[in-house]
Amino acid sequence: MNYFLAILSVVVLSLTACGGSQTNAQAEDRIVSTDPAINFPVQSVQYKVGDLVPTAQVCMVNDAFMGKKQLLVRHEGKDYYGCCEMCKKRIPQDGAVRVAIDPFSKKEVDKATASIAITGDQGEVSYFENEANYRNYIKNLNL
Repeated sequence: MNYFLAILSVVVLSLTACGGSQTNAQAEDRIVSTDPAINFPVQSVQYKVGDLVPTAQVCMVNDAFMGKKQLLVRHEGKDYYGCCEMCKKRIPQDGAVRVAIDPFSKKEVDKATASIAITGDQGEVSYFENEANYRNYIKNLNL
């Protein structure tokens, strides 16, 4: 019986490891933008492919829009976000998860300072050096 409970515990833990609930949800997320028309409260928005999304709602390890505030990881004075404790530990340890390639300019960008948009049907995101690159990329896709 104890063996069964141990296996069941491991299975349940592995299924919920990256789906933990977040605290600090009281703070209102905002998209960081220089365009005042883009700065709006997250709670009333349904995001779709091609939309800029709030940085705090992206798991930067999985490069996925999660739809809710993620775990904050401060590293070298910058704010990164992960969806679970494994991601939270990996961000400071693995420099590769803190950077991405801008799909428009093909330059490396820091995820903490990037403009982030949903670019995949399953919530996959892309990181852009700036909003101009994002807008040019979207225009070229005809979204």
